Amino acid sequence: MELSILKDIVIIFALSTLVNLIFHRFRLPSVLGYLLTGIIAGPHLLSLVSDSHRIDLIAEIGVVLLLFTIGMEFSLQHLLKIRKRVFLGGFIQVTSTALVFLFVVYLFGMRMESGIYIGFLAALSSSALVLKILQERSELTSNYGRTVLGILIYQDLLLAPLLLFGNILADNSVNLQSEILMMAAKVAIIIVIVYAGYKWIIPKLLHLIALTKNQELFMMSIFLICFAIALLTSKLGMSLAFGAFLAGLMISESEYSYNAFGNFQPIKDVFASFFFVSIGMLLDITFVIDNYLIVIISVIALLSIKIVISAGTGFLLGHTLLGSVMIGMALSQVGEFSFVLAKIGFDKAIISDFYFHLFLSVAVITMALTPFLIYLGKPIAGSLLKLKLPRVIVDGLFPLEEMEIPDFRNHLVIIGKDASATKLSTMARLNNIEHISIIFDPALAREKMNEGNNVIYGDAVNVPILKKAHADTADIVVVSIGSLIPSMAIIEKVRAINKGAFIIARATLLRNVELLYKSGADQVVPEKLEIAIDLLNRILVQRLIPQKEVNRILTHIRNTSLGEFSVKDLVNQPSILDEFPNISISAVTVEEGSVAGNKSLIEIDLRKNTGVTLLAIRRGTEIIEHPVPDTVIMDEDIVYLLGNPEQINFAAELLLKKNQ
Repeated sequence: MELSILKDIVIIFALSTLVNLIFHRFRLPSVLGYLLTGIIAGPHLLSLVSDSHRIDLIAEIGVVLLLFTIGMEFSLQHLLKIRKRVFLGGFIQVTSTALVFLFVVYLFGMRMESGIYIGFLAALSSSALVLKILQERSELTSNYGRTVLGILIYQDLLLAPLLLFGNILADNSVNLQSEILMMAAKVAIIIVIVYAGYKWIIPKLLHLIALTKNQELFMMSIFLICFAIALLTSKLGMSLAFGAFLAGLMISESEYSYNAFGNFQPIKDVFASFFFVSIGMLLDITFVIDNYLIVIISVIALLSIKIVISAGTGFLLGHTLLGSVMIGMALSQVGEFSFVLAKIGFDKAIISDFYFHLFLSVAVITMALTPFLIYLGKPIAGSLLKLKLPRVIVDGLFPLEEMEIPDFRNHLVIIGKDASATKLSTMARLNNIEHISIIFDPALAREKMNEGNNVIYGDAVNVPILKKAHADTADIVVVSIGSLIPSMAIIEKVRAINKGAFIIARATLLRNVELLYKSGADQVVPEKLEIAIDLLNRILVQRLIPQKEVNRILTHIRNTSLGEFSVKDLVNQPSILDEFPNISISAVTVEEGSVAGNKSLIEIDLRKNTGVTLLAIRRGTEIIEHPVPDTVIMDEDIVYLLGNPEQINFAAELLLKKNQ
């Protein structure tokens, strides 16, 4: 039995686990850990892996699964919405980058064929690396994330033409016309297959398999769709990864896509790690040391050129300064398909041995720097925004038209663009709660404006944006931002302009709760803890545990998890009413013209007639906490009643009944 591949996998798992444990302690991206694992275990350093070709095969499967899950997450409808970014943005970025690099390498005395080829190699970026980072940061569907994805799709579409281009450069006898016609026919076949699969075949197939209620069979069918489409596109001259992306798109609109996505995540992460390890194996440390100066200059030149061109492409597509900078940082590296093309160019003598190894070194190093560059994108954009730049650069070529926001007071302000914030806005609108949303995503902001919501586009860290939403006169402000630092900054700014606002903040991690409270939040919702508590609550109720015991258990969990901050969780504190599950407090509005209107409490005698106890009355902004028997109930008053459901229903009928 051949065990060499198993030994190689064990070595990679063991080494990457050790490296990433160290990287996790210093909060470094796991991608860097995998790249370093490949460098250490690769043939150019310790040669721990005996069969790198088999590792490349596993890595290819990892890229296929990664692009498949991204396709499921994105959907075909989203792809059609960004077709302009795919073709126009991709064309501008690739063509401009190739021409600039052609000029640069031509200055070094390389022949024209080599310059053109290297220009296109440098123009490509890493779909696997960039999309994995954006997926982890939940920014894949952000405004800049959609543009990055569109340009990467265009680059993937170029793989087949670039393979043909390499053959033409190496052999002038290639029949260009017949090759182009053949390529067009293959593209047409792919479009027909994707449309037919998306519209008819895949939904019916998945529905039939789902009816069996066999999870094993369902997952087998998902794998079949993924690899079958990937293999088909590969046979037609496209990449396996691009085919997997198309397969994901075909499933994305299916009602079963979420089940498939959830099951694929852990498998995808394991296989994708091999891809980054295999990339690290390509780095020849000896070559880098011997030619360190030219490698450093080449890395700086490539990053600078690609950042400027990619950011310029984003600007031409209408992005703000921040979006343009983020696009530039995300597309700054060399892509994985460039390795394939570089090897072909080397074999066909289009590029020399020295430039081949230089290209590999620069490509691996730029990929290793990508997580840091994307992380630095927002701070760099923030520094640039402090300069006195023209408004067209800051706001983009096609700035979002501002809404006329009503002069609200004592309203709700919702800050965030995640699902929690958008759903909260929808629920507030359906329940006639006056609110204003601040959304830092122009595409989402425009969509919400078109739906009739009061929306302001901008970064809520800026006080003028907060004041435009009248956060200084709001009674409640919800901060639903995933990142800790922006959340803290926004809370501090809101507290500075509105001392009396009740600030509710969402915390993604439990350890961030204390920091958000110290920033000025009145209540922090640790989302993962609350989801777990809600699930436990449902389990205990289903097991018929007494409500008093359920409350004790949940309170203990919150006290243990939140410590001293559990006392601030007023919403979830146990109430004396928990001891009486059939008793509750309800609010009833006295309708105009009801029999109870303009009568005193002693005349109505709610206690005798219905059994309820009237606790308080709200009249406009005034609260009458202890109404006396002579207190007169007015039309439009809100009365707070204590009683069981039957008693409260009797009282509501009395308060709502019209005079005959």
